[in-house]
Amino acid sequence: MNKTTTLLLFLFSHFSVSQFLSFLFVRSHLTLTVKFVSRHRRRSSGHCLWFPHFLSLLLLLLRNMPSQKVETGHQDTVHDVAMDYYGKRLATASSDHTIKIIGVSNTASQHLATLTGHQGPVWQVAWAHPKFGSLLASCSYDGRVIVWKEGNQNEWTQAHVFDDHKSSVNSVAWAPHELGLCLACGSSDGNISVVTARADGGWDTARIDQAHPVGVTSVSWAPSMAPGALVGGGLLDPVQKLCSGGCDNTVKVWKLNNGLWKMDCFPALQMHMDWVRDVAWAPNLGLPKSTIASASQDGKVIIWTVAKDGDQWEGKVLNDFKTPVWRVSWSLTGNILAVADGNNNVTLWKEAVDGEWQQVTTVEP
Repeated sequence: MNKTTTLLLFLFSHFSVSQFLSFLFVRSHLTLTVKFVSRHRRRSSGHCLWFPHFLSLLLLLLRNMPSQKVETGHQDTVHDVAMDYYGKRLATASSDHTIKIIGVSNTASQHLATLTGHQGPVWQVAWAHPKFGSLLASCSYDGRVIVWKEGNQNEWTQAHVFDDHKSSVNSVAWAPHELGLCLACGSSDGNISVVTARADGGWDTARIDQAHPVGVTSVSWAPSMAPGALVGGGLLDPVQKLCSGGCDNTVKVWKLNNGLWKMDCFPALQMHMDWVRDVAWAPNLGLPKSTIASASQDGKVIIWTVAKDGDQWEGKVLNDFKTPVWRVSWSLTGNILAVADGNNNVTLWKEAVDGEWQQVTTVEP
């Protein structure tokens, strides 16, 4: 498993949020560095994130924004962090078997809760959409996935525990909220499980057996809006797809069809020469293209694109970082990619008009 302490969280907020956490990465085992951008004016509904002046403004803000150190209180390595929907709370996952909930702002941070229940290192955490309440998923070396629910403020309980996997669960990701309360889990046993909440409070479990026979490292959902929905005629059904990366050096795409998850790319996407450490499906806003970024132990980030269902995915190397790349994360509109590598660097990349990817800035810790 990834033992680096370099982590990245790249989030652009929704229009109604006045602050958003732009970047977060670990500088030591126990301390996080947080950078905030304050926004005092709400953008109009037609003012998109790729508006010509937005990138220049973003880069200026990134170079000048203040940093804030957050003491997590963990007693061992921090493996993952996740910001909630409103940009007010961090969840952190650690080798000390615990999860910390930390309130953050641009001036201070406050420890709110410690969640205990895992019996091994906690690898990843993920917040559910707030329409389902205050829910957090976590996965661990102990082979379990726990869904935590906040009742009274800062009082958390285990709403459900999934223990179907026979080995470490390395990645969890909530589906787009339009698809319901649905969680994908990737495990070292080679399987992916997809658990979906029912109206009666129970959960249904579907499984992709031997998705990556030597281990699944990462999972990411496709946007629920079908590619081309904004340029085609009529309404299209929501998309139920996800992608995965594994220890077999491949990226795979999966689609739910008649209640069964089946592979949706033939052959598997193979350009990496070592483990795929992370995958991230880009938001597409209904435009006629699907894009996935994959990061690998081999030091490369690859951008995979496909124009429409049935076509072959095409891969293009974004960059060879000459060091393992741990995390990739897209901006809200999918036109800027953040990359965190093993040298503790966080870089931003944007596709130029000619289709080449260019580094636009480096985020200093």
